[in-house]
Amino acid sequence: MAIRVFLLDDHDVVRAGITAMIDAVADLEVVGQARTVAEASSVIAECNPDVAVLDVRLHDGTGIELCRELRTEHPRVATVMLTSFADDQAFVDAADAGASCFVLKQVRGSAVVDAIHRAAHGHHQFDREELNAARERLRVSGTQQIADLTTQERRIFELIGDGLSNREIGEEMFLAEKTVKNYVSKILTKLGHVRRTEVAALAARLAEREGR
Repeated sequence: MAIRVFLLDDHDVVRAGITAMIDAVADLEVVGQARTVAEASSVIAECNPDVAVLDVRLHDGTGIELCRELRTEHPRVATVMLTSFADDQAFVDAADAGASCFVLKQVRGSAVVDAIHRAAHGHHQFDREELNAARERLRVSGTQQIADLTTQERRIFELIGDGLSNREIGEEMFLAEKTVKNYVSKILTKLGHVRRTEVAALAARLAEREGR
């Protein structure tokens, strides 16, 4: 029986290239594709894959978010995370989300095929020492970034980590919602993030480490 593979990537050319590479392997078969996180869940439910190959960064979310969803909704589906960036945060988040493998797009096609085979047979790529080293680099980096925030920005950062909306933060700190929005934009810039969800995840991790 061929290993059934689902592919999520928002670049048509990349998706076509990976599909051709996978279909050229005798025991692999691409049974479903999607270009957004929004459509991926329904396609996966329909095509019933053994392995889902998920791009980490997408226009409407991340493959890591979908990986977490699959662990709950479709636990038998193994996941391979595919990314263009050697990113410690993505590496750690993928492991925590339950992914089997983490592969850079720049590697040879045989590495992607090998990752799919390993994932399908229940093997995991994540090495404990590599993960611990990545977590430590993130801790040091996060501490340095947070040090650049003003007292007001640090408090808003913490409230973002608690899951509060801009309006709720404004009510908590007696600030106008527009003022909070401006603060959030500054925080995103200082921390080098483009999504509020990334800042929220960072704040939550630091709060957990500090025991707050």
